[in-house]
Amino acid sequence: MNNSQDPNMEEALLRRIWNWRWPLISAGIMGALASAVGSFLIEPEFKSSVVLFALPQQSIGAQFYESEKREDILAYGETEDAERLLQILNSDRIRRRIIEKYNLWDHFNIVKGEPGANANMAKVYGGKVDAALTRYGSIQINVFDTDPVMAKDIANDIANLTDSVSNQLRNNRASEAFRYAKQSLLGHQEGIAKMEERLAELRSEGVYDYPVQIEGLNDQYATALAEGYTSRAASILGKMERLSPFANEFNKITTKLEDAYEQEAVLKKRYDLNKLDSESQIPAAFVVDRAAVADKKARPIRWLITVMGAISVALAALVFFLFRDAVN
Repeated sequence: MNNSQDPNMEEALLRRIWNWRWPLISAGIMGALASAVGSFLIEPEFKSSVVLFALPQQSIGAQFYESEKREDILAYGETEDAERLLQILNSDRIRRRIIEKYNLWDHFNIVKGEPGANANMAKVYGGKVDAALTRYGSIQINVFDTDPVMAKDIANDIANLTDSVSNQLRNNRASEAFRYAKQSLLGHQEGIAKMEERLAELRSEGVYDYPVQIEGLNDQYATALAEGYTSRAASILGKMERLSPFANEFNKITTKLEDAYEQEAVLKKRYDLNKLDSESQIPAAFVVDRAAVADKKARPIRWLITVMGAISVALAALVFFLFRDAVN
């Protein structure tokens, strides 16, 4: 039963639309005229674009001080690197710098400090500046403005700021690691200096290399006894007895120093690695296309506004007629 009624309902609806064709056409024409007039009241905007590829943010220190290179510093970034860079491009750090540099408060006629001014600025800025991933894995920055030169300058500055902001974030992180590496190295070297100072004191007591000295004195002592030089043997024995109290301390310090020197080399390498990372300035992106001054407006698209206005008013008129018939 429903199947037999559906075609009838559709036929009735189409018949009604046909009967209202002239009012609907008139409404569409009026909507088109109003939209066309309104589109000419919108100030035209120009578009400038920058296309760039993200570069992997690797440790420069590791490239210099590690024996094995795990990643190629010349490689392009992966999707993960592009998404990370996109977060920086859309960050408040870059937005604030662009707003202050170009005085966008006055340019967009927004009174700074008024209630809701920041939210209004964020909304207007978001409608003028856009950064998104392309299907090729690159990032495209689009800037719209009534001044084509300003649109070009803002787009290029945003691309330039990616390096400074990315380096700042990476350097801040590396500086913290560098601070710990420096503390560890200085503390370790202080311990080495104390052990070396104690060794110097032992040398002043005549202990230069205890194992070698004892071995040599033992040989001399045995030779003196074998040859019957008892007084000489007694003198050598006295030397050995004088050195024996320092035996354990000397052996312990020299063993610790060997390990300490090896550990110092490791800490020094970490120190140099983190120091280089905290001071290095490496590019975060490779710019393929710089923005240029546009010579043709990008929006509004007047014909599209006119067509959409005509369709919208015609549909609104159709809804009104249907509602009126339903009420009647």
